Amino acid sequence: MFENKKIVILGMARSGYEAAKVLIERGNEVILNDAKEEDKHDAEQIKELTDLGVKLVFGSHPDDLIDESVDYLIKNPGVPIDHKYVLKAKELGKEVINEVELAYLLMPKGVKIVAITGTNGKTTTTTITYNFLHDYLGDRVLLAGNIGFPLCSILKDLNEDNIIVMEFSCQQGENIKEFKPNIGLFTNLSSTHIDFMKTYEHYKETKYKMFFNQSEEDIAIINMDAEEVVHDLESIKSQTKYFSSTNEINGCYLKDDGIYYYGDKVLDYTDILISGTHNLENIMGAIMIAKEFDIPNESLKKTISTFKGVEHRLEYVDEVKGIRFYNDTKATNIKSTQIALSAFKEPTIVILGGMERGQNFDDLKDYVGNVASIIAIGECRERVVEFAEKNSIPVFPYETLKEGFKKCVEEAKEKGIKIILLSPASASWDQYAKFEDRGDEFKALIEEYKNEN
Repeated sequence: MFENKKIVILGMARSGYEAAKVLIERGNEVILNDAKEEDKHDAEQIKELTDLGVKLVFGSHPDDLIDESVDYLIKNPGVPIDHKYVLKAKELGKEVINEVELAYLLMPKGVKIVAITGTNGKTTTTTITYNFLHDYLGDRVLLAGNIGFPLCSILKDLNEDNIIVMEFSCQQGENIKEFKPNIGLFTNLSSTHIDFMKTYEHYKETKYKMFFNQSEEDIAIINMDAEEVVHDLESIKSQTKYFSSTNEINGCYLKDDGIYYYGDKVLDYTDILISGTHNLENIMGAIMIAKEFDIPNESLKKTISTFKGVEHRLEYVDEVKGIRFYNDTKATNIKSTQIALSAFKEPTIVILGGMERGQNFDDLKDYVGNVASIIAIGECRERVVEFAEKNSIPVFPYETLKEGFKKCVEEAKEKGIKIILLSPASASWDQYAKFEDRGDEFKALIEEYKNEN
């Protein structure tokens, strides 16, 4: 498979680069196409691929690149699902897959795959799961997928003893055919990425696909409180297990002062550093996976007692002059910000706004009881202002985060507020290349404030 074929890779980034190396080494004719100009890419990677024999086409998407002679189109997850090359390949009856599917079809059959999907909590749950498994089982456990390294980058080093823990996005689910995890976990579900996926039903389909690919020997772990997911996945073939933060169930659940697994107390709340019910759900999901590998409670307790959270995901940054700063720049949708606001019981100043995507800020109205002020930033700041005024919350609009940060501190000092939260409920692309850049700027502003006389 994937030998002596003509293959076009659409989109470079990390996954396209790694896929190209794997495919060229198997004797394929490989063409990598990316709309960005050559000088926007890593010069060393370009030289490496060129030396290997990969044909690179940068700066445009030539109409004649996809024709009958092409055997496969490998699409980068970030490329639109209705890109002209995708439509042309399907019209010609050519297979369109992604780097995850490619690696899956080429990896040793004994490798165990743990894949975590859902709308929110994927990264945190994936990180905790990896830490649980790696701390007890060692370097046979690898981190890959949407967090970590592309699967193709670790392909040559895999053996049947390896366990891969991966975050699985809807974009990765778009172009899989056979990929399935030995253990799949679904965190929760809400409407997001509709601008990319076109419809909510299609968004769900990309999330569900890996579960419907599972067999009777595989395991699906589902948040029982996500009733829509439970209903939609009731016909899958895999063994289904559940966790819940609201009810004592036959699975993993919260009770009294800790987390229980089928009646056995695994962790006390005092063992856990990260806050919020959503993080307890993330931990429960990770425990469910860890128990499939027979990891004892003492090891889980040791791991979680030092876990301070994932960068940019409701990340505690610092306490400066009596104010605690939290960086939740990863909250690019309303649901994520609802979760963040629910984690705080004290008066809070929240920074909202970013790219205009038609997000409905009114869906935050039941979560702003403790919000003392709102700093509205970015492209959609005027709609944030409308929301705040409608709910009688003091609001201050600024174009940039840097401008708004000064007002945050002034408000906190004036009103005696102890918490400032960046949780924008908006994508960052109006001003930043990626959401991490927004979080990094926020942390840099905090550091500047810390060093002020």
